[in-house]
Formats: sequence, C-alpha cells, structure tokens
Amino acid sequence: MHYFVSDIHLGAGDAATQRRVERAFLDFLRKIESDAETLFLVGDIFDFWFEYDEVVPKGYTRVLGRLAELSDKGVRVIMLTGNHDMWIGDYLARECGISLFTKPRTFSLAGKEVFVAHGDNMNIKGQPMLRFMNRVFRSRGLRKVASWLVHPDLFVRFGKWWSGKSRKSHGAEQSAQVLEPLIDYAMEYGKSNKVDYYVFGHLHFAADITGAQRILFMGDWHTRPNYISLDNKGEIKLVYINS
Repeated sequence: MHYFVSDIHLGAGDAATQRRVERAFLDFLRKIESDAETLFLVGDIFDFWFEYDEVVPKGYTRVLGRLAELSDKGVRVIMLTGNHDMWIGDYLARECGISLFTKPRTFSLAGKEVFVAHGDNMNIKGQPMLRFMNRVFRSRGLRKVASWLVHPDLFVRFGKWWSGKSRKSHGAEQSAQVLEPLIDYAMEYGKSNKVDYYVFGHLHFAADITGAQRILFMGDWHTRPNYISLDNKGEIKLVYINS
C-alpha cells in the first residue's frame, strides 16, 4: 500500500490541540506499519520549520522517532515540502531516512503514474504579490542570511506567527471553488503528460474529483484527519479517519 498525508500542521494551535493532532497522526503511523510500502508526506507536516546548520525546532520527538522507525523497517518515506516547511535542510534525511523533494514530481506506483504536489506556488500567474513572496521565501540566499543574522528563538517566534496567519486564511476558504486553480493546472498538465492520478494538499479542502482527470485533494488534520491510499491493484481513494 502507498499512503499520502498532508497538512498535519504539527505545532499549531493551543497545547490541547497540538496533543490531539499529534496523537491522531501517531495512531495513523502505527496503523499503516503492517502494510505500508511508501508513505508520502505531502507538505505542511509541520506548521513551521526552519532548519539552521546546527539547530532544528524543538518538539515532534515522537513523530520523528516513529518516521525513523518506519524507514528503518523498510518503508520508503518521501516528503514533498509545503509552504510551511519549505526551509527544511538535510536533518530529516540524515536522522529519519526521509527522501526530500522541493518540487512536484510524478511517481510510478502500482502501475499508475501519480503526480504529487503540495499545491502551493502553482497556477498563480495572476497573483503577482503571491509570486513575489514565494520567490523571496524560497530564496536560498535569504535563508542563509536569516540563519546568520537572526537568533533561532526570534525566527521561530516570527515563523509561528506568520504560519498561523497563513493557516487561518485557508480555514476561512471552505468552498470547493478554492480547488479550481489546481484543477485547471491538472487539466492543462494532462494534455501533454500521462498522469493517472493527481494528489494535492495545501488548500485544506478534501475532495475526490472524477472526470477527464482523477484529482484528489487532502484536507487538514485540525478539521478532520484524512489520507489517501493507493493499493497494489492501482485503486486510489480518499479516506477520513474516525468517520
């Protein structure tokens, strides 16, 4: 089985919310251990992550340990960074055995071509301010300068504030219309590329769109935990936890 999750936003919310979401995610990781071949972490697993050369955010010990254990047992763990955890370095690869990708990618799984992307920074040609901000935040130069000049405590404090603001903006957009830019992207991309399934996160609105293209969106775990599974027969589905 191949599993996909996104938008866990570990570290977000008050202490009780953080514990609830972390426990739900750990329960999910335990559940899939027996049959998982691949686990895809499709961005925004952390609500904010900024990695210095010798410093990483505190917390997440149980989750990181569990991911490392899955990797040690032969499960391929793949992470595609999102807009909340795009400043990941090599720590998760070295310590947890996670394969990291910073751009969308098509994977051959169970005889199917599966296009996987967090979904941010895609089809935003008509949003010049967002394009500019994405370019700035993804700048390796800015990341290096920030790590030299800004104390980790200050940067993490700022990052958590910014991440909370961004996350709440998605929470206010509970309408299927929010999916349209990525649906349009998939339709256009599919004209010149063979893709059986598209898997996205980012928009905090879970959906399974069946038509000219099969497009699946995962919602966030603070609202209703969910994941996507792809079995060895090539059947894919969106699954809600405790539904």
